[in-house]
Amino acid sequence: MSQTPVSSTPNTQGKSPAPSIANRGSVRRALFWFAMPVLGEQLLNTAVGLVDVFLAGTISVHATSAIGLAAYVGWLMSMLFMLVGTGATALVARMTGAGKHADANLFANQSLGLAAGLGVAGFAFIWLLAPTLATLQSMSPETSAVVVHYLRFDAIGHLFTSFTLIGAAAMRGVGDMRTPFKILTVVNITNIVTSYALVFGLGPIPAIGINGIVIGTVFGRFIGGLLTLMTLRRGRGGLKLVPNLMKPVRESVRRILRIGGPAALDGLIMWSGHFAFLMLIGQLDAGSAGNAYYAAHIIGIRVEALTYLPAVAFGAAAATMVGQALGAGDAERARRAGHEAVLQCGLLGAALTGFYYFGADAIFRWMQQTDDVVRIAGPPALRMAAFFQVFLTTAIIYVNALRGAGDTRYPLIITFVSVYVVRLPAGYLLGITMELGLMGAWMAMCGDMTIRGVLATMRFVRGRWIDTTV
Repeated sequence: MSQTPVSSTPNTQGKSPAPSIANRGSVRRALFWFAMPVLGEQLLNTAVGLVDVFLAGTISVHATSAIGLAAYVGWLMSMLFMLVGTGATALVARMTGAGKHADANLFANQSLGLAAGLGVAGFAFIWLLAPTLATLQSMSPETSAVVVHYLRFDAIGHLFTSFTLIGAAAMRGVGDMRTPFKILTVVNITNIVTSYALVFGLGPIPAIGINGIVIGTVFGRFIGGLLTLMTLRRGRGGLKLVPNLMKPVRESVRRILRIGGPAALDGLIMWSGHFAFLMLIGQLDAGSAGNAYYAAHIIGIRVEALTYLPAVAFGAAAATMVGQALGAGDAERARRAGHEAVLQCGLLGAALTGFYYFGADAIFRWMQQTDDVVRIAGPPALRMAAFFQVFLTTAIIYVNALRGAGDTRYPLIITFVSVYVVRLPAGYLLGITMELGLMGAWMAMCGDMTIRGVLATMRFVRGRWIDTTV
Protein backbone atom coordinates (compact mmCIF):
# COMPACT_ATOMS: atom_id res chain seq x y z
CA MET A 1 0.00 0.00 0.00
CA SER A 2 1.10 3.53 -0.73
CA GLN A 3 1.67 5.76 2.28
CA THR A 4 0.75 9.03 0.59
CA PRO A 5 -0.74 11.35 3.24
CA VAL A 6 -4.39 12.26 2.74
CA SER A 7 -3.78 15.99 2.63
CA SER A 8 -1.49 15.66 -0.39
CA THR A 9 -4.25 14.37 -2.64
CA PRO A 10 -4.76 16.60 -5.67
CA ASN A 11 -8.16 18.10 -6.30
CA THR A 12 -9.42 16.11 -9.27
CA GLN A 13 -12.75 17.88 -9.37
CA GLY A 14 -11.52 21.34 -10.33
CA LYS A 15 -13.76 23.93 -8.72
CA SER A 16 -14.91 22.98 -5.22
CA PRO A 17 -18.59 22.19 -4.85
CA ALA A 18 -20.90 24.65 -3.14
CA PRO A 19 -21.45 24.19 0.60
CA SER A 20 -23.93 21.42 1.30
CA ILE A 21 -27.47 22.20 2.43
CA ALA A 22 -26.63 19.98 5.43
CA ASN A 23 -24.74 22.92 6.96
CA ARG A 24 -27.19 25.73 6.29
CA GLY A 25 -30.86 26.60 6.64
CA SER A 26 -33.54 24.80 8.61
CA VAL A 27 -32.50 21.48 10.16
CA ARG A 28 -36.06 20.20 9.81
CA ARG A 29 -36.33 21.05 6.11
CA ALA A 30 -32.83 19.83 5.24
CA LEU A 31 -33.28 16.55 7.06
CA PHE A 32 -36.66 15.92 5.45
CA TRP A 33 -35.39 16.51 1.92
CA PHE A 34 -32.27 14.44 2.58
CA ALA A 35 -34.39 11.56 3.85
CA MET A 36 -37.01 11.54 1.08
CA PRO A 37 -34.87 10.09 -1.75
CA VAL A 38 -33.47 7.43 0.58
CA LEU A 39 -37.00 6.71 1.84
CA GLY A 40 -38.15 6.21 -1.74
CA GLU A 41 -35.20 3.92 -2.33
CA GLN A 42 -35.93 1.88 0.79
CA LEU A 43 -39.63 1.60 -0.01
CA LEU A 44 -38.73 0.30 -3.45
CA ASN A 45 -36.45 -2.25 -1.81
CA THR A 46 -39.33 -3.24 0.44
CA ALA A 47 -41.57 -3.62 -2.60
CA VAL A 48 -39.03 -5.95 -4.21
CA GLY A 49 -38.85 -8.04 -1.05
CA LEU A 50 -42.61 -8.24 -0.79
CA VAL A 51 -42.97 -9.13 -4.46
CA ASP A 52 -40.35 -11.88 -4.08
CA VAL A 53 -42.18 -13.33 -1.07
CA PHE A 54 -45.51 -13.04 -2.90
CA LEU A 55 -44.12 -14.81 -5.98
CA ALA A 56 -42.59 -17.53 -3.79
CA GLY A 57 -45.92 -17.91 -1.97
CA THR A 58 -47.60 -18.81 -5.27
CA ILE A 59 -45.05 -21.60 -5.76
CA SER A 60 -44.58 -23.40 -2.41
CA VAL A 61 -43.57 -23.10 1.25
CA HIS A 62 -40.12 -24.36 0.19
CA ALA A 63 -39.77 -21.40 -2.14
CA THR A 64 -40.78 -18.99 0.63
CA SER A 65 -38.14 -20.51 2.91
CA ALA A 66 -35.50 -20.12 0.18
CA ILE A 67 -36.39 -16.46 -0.36
CA GLY A 68 -36.33 -15.84 3.39
CA LEU A 69 -32.91 -17.40 3.98
CA ALA A 70 -31.50 -15.59 0.93
CA ALA A 71 -32.74 -12.32 2.45
CA TYR A 72 -30.84 -13.07 5.65
CA VAL A 73 -27.69 -13.93 3.70
CA GLY A 74 -28.09 -10.74 1.66
CA TRP A 75 -28.34 -8.87 4.94
CA LEU A 76 -25.04 -10.48 6.02
CA MET A 77 -23.44 -9.22 2.83
CA SER A 78 -24.67 -5.69 3.53
CA MET A 79 -23.03 -5.99 6.97
CA LEU A 80 -19.77 -6.95 5.26
CA PHE A 81 -20.04 -3.97 2.93
CA MET A 82 -20.72 -1.79 5.98
CA LEU A 83 -17.07 -2.37 6.90
CA VAL A 84 -16.26 0.15 4.17
CA GLY A 85 -19.57 1.98 3.67
CA THR A 86 -19.84 3.33 7.22
CA GLY A 87 -16.29 4.65 7.14
CA ALA A 88 -16.88 6.15 3.70
CA THR A 89 -19.98 8.07 4.77
CA ALA A 90 -18.43 9.37 8.00
CA LEU A 91 -15.14 10.46 6.42
CA VAL A 92 -16.58 11.89 3.20
CA ALA A 93 -19.16 13.83 5.24
CA ARG A 94 -16.58 15.13 7.73
CA MET A 95 -14.18 16.21 4.95
CA THR A 96 -17.02 17.84 3.01
CA GLY A 97 -18.18 19.75 6.06
CA ALA A 98 -14.63 20.99 6.60
CA GLY A 99 -14.32 22.07 2.95
CA LYS A 100 -11.64 19.43 2.17
CA HIS A 101 -13.21 18.21 -1.06
CA ALA A 102 -10.10 16.54 -2.49
CA ASP A 103 -9.74 14.45 0.66
CA ALA A 104 -13.43 13.53 0.46
CA ASN A 105 -12.89 12.27 -3.09
CA LEU A 106 -9.85 10.26 -2.06
CA PHE A 107 -11.84 8.45 0.64
CA ALA A 108 -14.63 7.76 -1.87
CA ASN A 109 -12.18 6.22 -4.37
CA GLN A 110 -10.40 4.21 -1.70
CA SER A 111 -13.77 2.84 -0.61
CA LEU A 112 -14.66 1.76 -4.14
CA GLY A 113 -11.31 0.01 -4.45
CA LEU A 114 -12.08 -1.95 -1.30
CA ALA A 115 -15.59 -2.71 -2.62
CA ALA A 116 -14.16 -4.90 -5.38
CA GLY A 117 -12.39 -7.18 -2.90
CA LEU A 118 -15.41 -7.39 -0.63
CA GLY A 119 -17.68 -8.42 -3.50
CA VAL A 120 -15.41 -11.34 -4.42
CA ALA A 121 -15.11 -12.38 -0.76
CA GLY A 122 -18.89 -12.31 -0.35
CA PHE A 123 -19.45 -14.42 -3.45
CA ALA A 124 -16.94 -17.06 -2.34
CA PHE A 125 -18.38 -17.17 1.18
CA ILE A 126 -21.95 -17.83 0.03
CA TRP A 127 -21.00 -20.34 -2.67
CA LEU A 128 -18.94 -22.45 -0.27
CA LEU A 129 -21.19 -22.26 2.78
CA ALA A 130 -24.65 -22.46 1.16
CA PRO A 131 -25.15 -26.16 2.15
CA THR A 132 -24.06 -25.44 5.72
CA LEU A 133 -26.41 -22.47 6.02
CA ALA A 134 -29.34 -24.62 4.90
CA THR A 135 -28.38 -27.45 7.29
CA LEU A 136 -28.19 -25.07 10.25
CA GLN A 137 -31.84 -24.14 9.64
CA SER A 138 -32.95 -27.79 10.14
CA MET A 139 -34.58 -27.83 6.70
CA SER A 140 -36.02 -30.90 5.05
CA PRO A 141 -33.95 -32.38 2.19
CA GLU A 142 -36.41 -31.03 -0.39
CA THR A 143 -36.33 -27.49 1.03
CA SER A 144 -32.56 -27.63 1.50
CA ALA A 145 -31.96 -28.50 -2.16
CA VAL A 146 -34.06 -25.54 -3.30
CA VAL A 147 -32.32 -23.19 -0.85
CA VAL A 148 -28.74 -24.18 -1.77
CA HIS A 149 -29.41 -23.74 -5.49
CA TYR A 150 -31.03 -20.35 -4.87
CA LEU A 151 -28.26 -19.06 -2.57
CA ARG A 152 -25.45 -19.97 -4.97
CA PHE A 153 -27.13 -18.28 -7.91
CA ASP A 154 -28.01 -15.26 -5.78
CA ALA A 155 -24.34 -14.95 -4.68
CA ILE A 156 -23.38 -13.73 -8.17
CA GLY A 157 -25.34 -10.55 -7.59
CA HIS A 158 -23.22 -9.54 -4.60
CA LEU A 159 -20.22 -9.05 -6.89
CA PHE A 160 -22.08 -5.94 -8.10
CA THR A 161 -23.99 -4.99 -4.94
CA SER A 162 -20.71 -4.06 -3.24
CA PHE A 163 -20.18 -1.19 -5.70
CA THR A 164 -23.80 -0.06 -5.47
CA LEU A 165 -23.94 0.10 -1.67
CA ILE A 166 -20.49 1.52 -1.05
CA GLY A 167 -20.78 4.01 -3.91
CA ALA A 168 -24.13 5.13 -2.46
CA ALA A 169 -22.53 5.52 0.98
CA ALA A 170 -19.86 7.82 -0.44
CA MET A 171 -22.40 9.91 -2.37
CA ARG A 172 -24.52 10.33 0.74
CA GLY A 173 -21.46 11.62 2.54
CA VAL A 174 -21.45 14.69 0.26
CA GLY A 175 -25.21 15.05 0.67
CA ASP A 176 -26.18 13.53 -2.70
CA MET A 177 -29.17 11.40 -1.74
CA ARG A 178 -30.93 11.57 -5.12
CA THR A 179 -28.41 9.75 -7.29
CA PRO A 180 -28.46 6.52 -5.23
CA PHE A 181 -32.26 6.74 -5.26
CA LYS A 182 -32.35 7.00 -9.05
CA ILE A 183 -29.94 4.10 -9.47
CA LEU A 184 -31.80 1.85 -7.06
CA THR A 185 -35.11 2.79 -8.67
CA VAL A 186 -33.80 1.29 -11.91
CA VAL A 187 -32.44 -1.73 -10.01
CA ASN A 188 -35.74 -2.45 -8.30
CA ILE A 189 -37.92 -1.97 -11.36
CA THR A 190 -35.60 -4.28 -13.31
CA ASN A 191 -35.79 -6.85 -10.52
CA ILE A 192 -39.58 -6.80 -10.24
CA VAL A 193 -40.33 -6.88 -13.97
CA THR A 194 -37.76 -9.58 -14.77
CA SER A 195 -38.73 -11.81 -11.84
CA TYR A 196 -42.46 -11.56 -12.55
CA ALA A 197 -42.01 -12.30 -16.24
CA LEU A 198 -39.81 -15.33 -15.58
CA VAL A 199 -41.91 -16.80 -12.77
CA PHE A 200 -45.22 -16.73 -14.66
CA GLY A 201 -44.00 -16.44 -18.24
CA LEU A 202 -44.74 -13.56 -20.58
CA GLY A 203 -45.38 -14.02 -24.30
CA PRO A 204 -42.47 -16.04 -25.71
CA ILE A 205 -40.72 -16.03 -22.30
CA PRO A 206 -41.29 -19.41 -20.57
CA ALA A 207 -42.34 -19.72 -16.91
CA ILE A 208 -39.40 -21.09 -14.89
CA GLY A 209 -40.67 -20.79 -11.31
CA ILE A 210 -38.33 -19.92 -8.47
CA ASN A 211 -35.33 -19.62 -10.82
CA GLY A 212 -37.07 -16.61 -12.33
CA ILE A 213 -36.97 -14.80 -8.97
CA VAL A 214 -33.24 -15.21 -8.51
CA ILE A 215 -32.41 -14.34 -12.13
CA GLY A 216 -34.35 -11.09 -11.75
CA THR A 217 -32.47 -10.31 -8.53
CA VAL A 218 -29.02 -10.93 -10.02
CA PHE A 219 -29.79 -8.96 -13.18
CA GLY A 220 -31.02 -6.01 -11.13
CA ARG A 221 -27.88 -6.03 -8.98
CA PHE A 222 -25.68 -6.11 -12.08
CA ILE A 223 -27.45 -3.04 -13.45
CA GLY A 224 -27.01 -1.26 -10.11
CA GLY A 225 -23.27 -1.83 -9.90
CA LEU A 226 -22.77 -0.79 -13.53
CA LEU A 227 -24.80 2.43 -13.15
CA THR A 228 -22.97 3.39 -9.94
CA LEU A 229 -19.54 3.07 -11.52
CA MET A 230 -20.63 4.90 -14.69
CA THR A 231 -22.15 7.74 -12.66
CA LEU A 232 -19.08 8.23 -10.50
CA ARG A 233 -16.79 7.98 -13.51
CA ARG A 234 -18.57 11.01 -14.96
CA GLY A 235 -18.45 12.77 -11.58
CA ARG A 236 -21.22 13.55 -9.11
CA GLY A 237 -21.50 15.91 -6.13
CA GLY A 238 -17.78 16.67 -6.10
CA LEU A 239 -16.86 12.98 -6.31
CA LYS A 240 -15.23 11.43 -9.37
CA LEU A 241 -14.01 7.90 -9.94
CA VAL A 242 -10.26 8.05 -10.67
CA PRO A 243 -8.60 4.60 -11.10
CA ASN A 244 -5.27 5.79 -9.71
CA LEU A 245 -6.98 6.95 -6.51
CA MET A 246 -8.51 3.50 -6.02
CA LYS A 247 -5.09 1.99 -5.32
CA PRO A 248 -4.86 1.38 -1.54
CA VAL A 249 -3.33 4.20 0.50
CA ARG A 250 -2.38 2.81 3.88
CA GLU A 251 -3.45 5.76 6.02
CA SER A 252 -6.73 6.22 4.15
CA VAL A 253 -7.62 2.53 4.36
CA ARG A 254 -6.71 2.51 8.05
CA ARG A 255 -9.05 5.42 8.78
CA ILE A 256 -11.91 3.88 6.78
CA LEU A 257 -11.56 0.53 8.55
CA ARG A 258 -11.05 2.10 11.98
CA ILE A 259 -14.52 3.59 11.72
CA GLY A 260 -16.12 0.82 9.69
CA GLY A 261 -14.55 -2.07 11.63
CA PRO A 262 -16.72 -1.75 14.76
CA ALA A 263 -19.78 -1.11 12.56
CA ALA A 264 -19.07 -4.27 10.55
CA LEU A 265 -18.49 -6.27 13.74
CA ASP A 266 -21.73 -4.78 15.06
CA GLY A 267 -23.48 -5.97 11.90
CA LEU A 268 -21.89 -9.41 12.12
CA ILE A 269 -22.99 -9.80 15.74
CA MET A 270 -26.50 -8.69 14.83
CA TRP A 271 -26.65 -10.97 11.80
CA SER A 272 -25.30 -14.02 13.64
CA GLY A 273 -27.78 -13.40 16.42
CA HIS A 274 -30.67 -13.06 13.98
CA PHE A 275 -29.50 -16.15 12.10
CA ALA A 276 -29.45 -18.05 15.39
CA PHE A 277 -32.93 -16.66 16.06
CA LEU A 278 -34.03 -17.97 12.67
CA MET A 279 -32.64 -21.38 13.67
CA LEU A 280 -34.69 -21.11 16.85
CA ILE A 281 -37.81 -20.36 14.77
CA GLY A 282 -37.10 -23.52 12.77
CA GLN A 283 -37.14 -25.57 16.00
CA LEU A 284 -40.43 -24.24 17.41
CA ASP A 285 -42.27 -27.32 16.15
CA ALA A 286 -41.63 -30.38 14.06
CA GLY A 287 -43.00 -31.28 10.67
CA SER A 288 -45.43 -29.13 8.74
CA ALA A 289 -46.22 -26.91 11.73
CA GLY A 290 -42.53 -25.99 12.01
CA ASN A 291 -42.37 -25.14 8.32
CA ALA A 292 -45.45 -22.96 8.73
CA TYR A 293 -43.95 -21.06 11.68
CA TYR A 294 -40.80 -20.49 9.64
CA ALA A 295 -42.74 -19.17 6.64
CA ALA A 296 -44.93 -16.99 8.87
CA HIS A 297 -41.84 -15.49 10.48
CA ILE A 298 -40.33 -14.70 7.08
CA ILE A 299 -43.53 -13.00 5.92
CA GLY A 300 -43.84 -11.00 9.16
CA ILE A 301 -40.24 -9.80 8.98
CA ARG A 302 -40.62 -8.78 5.35
CA VAL A 303 -43.77 -6.82 6.12
CA GLU A 304 -42.17 -5.16 9.15
CA ALA A 305 -39.56 -3.79 6.75
CA LEU A 306 -42.14 -1.06 6.09
CA THR A 307 -40.90 0.32 9.42
CA TYR A 308 -37.28 -0.77 9.30
CA LEU A 309 -36.33 0.62 5.92
CA PRO A 310 -37.80 4.13 6.35
CA ALA A 311 -35.93 4.29 9.66
CA VAL A 312 -32.75 3.44 7.76
CA ALA A 313 -33.56 6.29 5.35
CA PHE A 314 -33.95 8.87 8.11
CA GLY A 315 -30.88 7.39 9.79
CA ALA A 316 -28.86 7.89 6.61
CA ALA A 317 -30.01 11.52 6.43
CA ALA A 318 -29.08 12.02 10.09
CA ALA A 319 -25.67 10.43 9.56
CA THR A 320 -24.89 12.82 6.70
CA MET A 321 -26.04 15.91 8.58
CA VAL A 322 -24.27 14.91 11.81
CA GLY A 323 -21.00 14.22 10.00
CA GLN A 324 -21.05 17.44 7.98
CA ALA A 325 -22.12 19.56 10.97
CA LEU A 326 -19.28 18.20 13.09
CA GLY A 327 -16.86 18.81 10.23
CA ALA A 328 -18.03 22.44 10.20
CA GLY A 329 -17.67 22.66 13.99
CA ASP A 330 -21.41 22.98 14.70
CA ALA A 331 -22.15 20.36 17.37
CA GLU A 332 -25.56 21.81 18.22
CA ARG A 333 -26.77 21.43 14.63
CA ALA A 334 -25.53 17.83 14.67
CA ARG A 335 -27.49 17.16 17.86
CA ARG A 336 -30.67 18.73 16.46
CA ALA A 337 -30.38 16.66 13.28
CA GLY A 338 -30.46 13.39 15.23
CA HIS A 339 -33.46 14.39 17.32
CA GLU A 340 -35.36 15.73 14.31
CA ALA A 341 -34.85 12.46 12.40
CA VAL A 342 -36.32 10.49 15.31
CA LEU A 343 -39.31 12.83 15.47
CA GLN A 344 -40.11 12.70 11.77
CA CYS A 345 -39.74 8.93 11.40
CA GLY A 346 -41.40 8.28 14.75
CA LEU A 347 -44.63 9.71 13.35
CA LEU A 348 -44.44 7.17 10.52
CA GLY A 349 -43.76 4.38 13.01
CA ALA A 350 -46.84 5.37 14.99
CA ALA A 351 -48.98 5.27 11.84
CA LEU A 352 -47.67 1.82 10.92
CA THR A 353 -48.67 0.56 14.37
CA GLY A 354 -52.30 0.88 13.30
CA PHE A 355 -51.64 -0.66 9.88
CA TYR A 356 -49.97 -3.77 11.35
CA TYR A 357 -52.54 -4.20 14.09
CA PHE A 358 -55.70 -3.86 12.03
CA GLY A 359 -54.34 -5.27 8.77
CA ALA A 360 -52.53 -8.38 10.06
CA ASP A 361 -55.11 -10.93 8.86
CA ALA A 362 -55.38 -9.40 5.38
CA ILE A 363 -51.59 -9.18 5.07
CA PHE A 364 -51.06 -12.88 5.73
CA ARG A 365 -53.97 -13.93 3.52
CA TRP A 366 -52.40 -12.01 0.62
CA MET A 367 -48.80 -13.05 1.24
CA GLN A 368 -49.44 -16.80 1.69
CA GLN A 369 -51.95 -18.49 -0.59
CA THR A 370 -51.09 -22.17 -0.16
CA ASP A 371 -50.93 -22.86 3.61
CA ASP A 372 -53.72 -22.25 6.16
CA VAL A 373 -51.43 -22.75 9.18
CA VAL A 374 -49.21 -19.87 8.07
CA ARG A 375 -52.24 -17.60 7.74
CA ILE A 376 -53.35 -18.47 11.27
CA ALA A 377 -49.96 -18.36 13.06
CA GLY A 378 -48.69 -15.06 11.69
CA PRO A 379 -51.27 -12.33 12.52
CA PRO A 380 -51.17 -12.50 16.38
CA ALA A 381 -47.39 -12.04 16.41
CA LEU A 382 -47.53 -9.12 13.98
CA ARG A 383 -50.27 -7.41 16.03
CA MET A 384 -48.09 -7.60 19.14
CA ALA A 385 -45.02 -6.26 17.34
CA ALA A 386 -47.09 -3.31 16.10
CA PHE A 387 -46.80 -1.63 19.51
CA PHE A 388 -42.97 -1.65 19.46
CA GLN A 389 -42.37 0.13 16.15
CA VAL A 390 -41.43 3.48 17.73
CA PHE A 391 -38.69 1.75 19.73
CA LEU A 392 -37.41 0.21 16.50
CA THR A 393 -37.28 3.49 14.56
CA THR A 394 -35.63 5.31 17.48
CA ALA A 395 -32.89 2.69 17.79
CA ILE A 396 -32.08 2.59 14.08
CA ILE A 397 -31.92 6.36 13.66
CA TYR A 398 -29.83 7.17 16.72
CA VAL A 399 -27.40 4.35 15.91
CA ASN A 400 -26.96 5.70 12.37
CA ALA A 401 -26.49 9.23 13.73
CA LEU A 402 -23.77 7.94 16.05
CA ARG A 403 -22.06 6.24 13.12
CA GLY A 404 -22.22 9.46 11.13
CA ALA A 405 -20.19 11.05 13.92
CA GLY A 406 -17.70 8.16 13.76
CA ASP A 407 -18.92 6.70 17.07
CA THR A 408 -19.24 3.05 16.03
CA ARG A 409 -18.10 1.26 19.18
CA TYR A 410 -21.01 2.01 21.48
CA PRO A 411 -23.60 0.74 18.96
CA LEU A 412 -21.61 -2.50 18.97
CA ILE A 413 -22.28 -2.85 22.71
CA ILE A 414 -25.96 -2.07 22.20
CA THR A 415 -26.26 -4.81 19.59
CA PHE A 416 -24.53 -7.42 21.72
CA VAL A 417 -26.76 -6.74 24.74
CA SER A 418 -30.04 -6.58 22.83
CA VAL A 419 -29.42 -9.69 20.73
CA TYR A 420 -27.39 -12.03 22.94
CA VAL A 421 -28.63 -11.00 26.37
CA VAL A 422 -32.27 -10.38 25.47
CA ARG A 423 -33.49 -11.80 22.14
CA LEU A 424 -31.90 -15.24 22.03
CA PRO A 425 -32.24 -16.33 25.69
CA ALA A 426 -35.78 -14.97 25.96
CA GLY A 427 -36.71 -16.45 22.58
CA TYR A 428 -35.59 -19.91 23.65
CA LEU A 429 -37.32 -19.62 27.02
CA LEU A 430 -40.64 -18.33 25.70
CA GLY A 431 -40.78 -20.00 22.30
CA ILE A 432 -39.39 -23.47 23.06
CA THR A 433 -39.19 -24.10 26.83
CA MET A 434 -42.58 -22.53 27.59
CA GLU A 435 -43.94 -23.77 24.22
CA LEU A 436 -45.46 -20.42 23.24
CA GLY A 437 -44.39 -20.96 19.64
CA LEU A 438 -44.03 -18.08 17.24
CA MET A 439 -45.78 -15.71 19.64
CA GLY A 440 -43.20 -16.42 22.36
CA ALA A 441 -40.29 -15.92 19.98
CA TRP A 442 -41.71 -12.59 18.81
CA MET A 443 -42.20 -11.47 22.42
CA ALA A 444 -38.42 -11.81 22.79
CA MET A 445 -37.92 -9.87 19.55
CA CYS A 446 -40.03 -7.03 20.93
CA GLY A 447 -37.89 -7.01 24.07
CA ASP A 448 -34.83 -6.64 21.83
CA MET A 449 -36.39 -3.61 20.10
CA THR A 450 -37.19 -1.97 23.43
CA ILE A 451 -33.70 -2.36 24.94
CA ARG A 452 -32.06 -1.23 21.71
CA GLY A 453 -34.20 1.91 21.54
CA VAL A 454 -33.58 2.87 25.18
CA LEU A 455 -29.79 2.37 25.05
CA ALA A 456 -29.36 4.22 21.74
CA THR A 457 -31.38 7.16 23.05
CA MET A 458 -29.30 7.38 26.22
CA ARG A 459 -26.04 7.44 24.24
CA PHE A 460 -27.15 10.13 21.83
CA VAL A 461 -28.69 12.38 24.49
CA ARG A 462 -25.54 12.30 26.64
CA GLY A 463 -23.55 13.69 23.68
CA ARG A 464 -20.17 11.99 24.19
CA TRP A 465 -20.13 11.16 20.47
CA ILE A 466 -19.51 14.85 19.68
CA ASP A 467 -15.80 14.55 20.48
CA THR A 468 -15.21 11.40 18.40
CA THR A 469 -12.03 11.60 16.32
CA VAL A 470 -12.18 10.28 12.76
